[in-house]
Amino acid sequence: MTAEHSRTHTWADPADIAEARKGLTGLEFMERLHSGEIPYPPSGGTLDFRIAALARGSVTLEAVPGEYQYNAVGTVHGGVLSAWLDSAMGYSIQSTLEVGEGFTTLDLTVRFIRGVTTETGPVRAVGKVEHRGGRTATARGELRDSDGALLASGTTTGMILR
Repeated sequence: MTAEHSRTHTWADPADIAEARKGLTGLEFMERLHSGEIPYPPSGGTLDFRIAALARGSVTLEAVPGEYQYNAVGTVHGGVLSAWLDSAMGYSIQSTLEVGEGFTTLDLTVRFIRGVTTETGPVRAVGKVEHRGGRTATARGELRDSDGALLASGTTTGMILR
């Protein structure tokens, strides 16, 4: 057996992030995350993703697969891929919210196409809103490598909270 590996990271207080979100539209909040004015929620550091691009109804995240995310068969765990897609799709819904609105995920479906390893290199998770109603929103997501190969895809439904 080889030596154990370790990973350390820090995160901002989630209560402070929630407080900073008050009074902002979802898009304004996402823009401030992207610029660094508001720190990422703890999940961003845990999952190693950052916003690469955003517009109302569309968010692209970049992530770098790490061996600390591996499962027993030597690929990045499907739960990590699902979380990247869930984040991209959720952030795309978030970007449509008005001041005082929130949302929560009602369902998540992910289809795994190719295995992901550290050799895959950086990946992009793109989430796009398909429908934004008064009570629900739906979004689609794709996870692709730097050559554009599809790694996983997904759909989600979110409930709008007021």
